[in-house]
Amino acid sequence: MTTLGYDVDALRTAFPNWSFFFSDEGVLYATRRGVRLEDSEILKGLHQTVSANDVETVVDLLQDQERVAAMS
Repeated sequence: MTTLGYDVDALRTAFPNWSFFFSDEGVLYATRRGVRLEDSEILKGLHQTVSANDVETVVDLLQDQERVAAMS
């Protein structure tokens, strides 16, 4: 599926533990797949869902989430 000039399937391949969708306004959302974060994980900086107006920012946010998870 290609949306707004970007291959969403490539995102799904790169980040298989996240679900992706675009809102009607064109905002890209990524939410954790099959995981419900504990309060302690949220306090460490993990997010259940991230969003941005562009793919590059969402990718940056997801990479940051990977770094935070690795440090936890």
